[in-house]
Amino acid sequence: MDFSVATTADIPELCTLLDSLFIQEIEFTPDHNMHTQGLSAIISDQGVGDILLARHDGKIIAMVNLLYTISTALGRRVAILEDMVVSSAAQGQGVGTKLMEFALDFARKKGCKRITLLTDGDNADAHRFYQRHGFARSSMVVMRKSIDQ
Repeated sequence: MDFSVATTADIPELCTLLDSLFIQEIEFTPDHNMHTQGLSAIISDQGVGDILLARHDGKIIAMVNLLYTISTALGRRVAILEDMVVSSAAQGQGVGTKLMEFALDFARKKGCKRITLLTDGDNADAHRFYQRHGFARSSMVVMRKSIDQ
């Protein structure tokens, strides 16, 4: 298994992986046009973030996004972890764990002081996975507002 940072050539495969993620998430639905726009924006500007990949035999089998911002509380760069997904064929083989370890090391090297993530409230498997990797529930409450344009 190889780990790397995504390029624009990876976008079609990444859209397919995102389909499998967004089918199971409560707040989102698959939309390749929107996924392509978002992936392109991240890939084209390393200041925005990085999309990290796991490949086996040249095929992308998992991905995770690290999106960057600055925490005024910490005075340093922090990351938001999004879109952690392992292909159904590769699940149960430790791919997610290896990709998470790669992502945590990558974030450290990028100077991140903290990583925050969101997961569906009822996704107990995801909660256990993230807790095994040192993530803990925060007392912060997530709130969202869509802004129509």
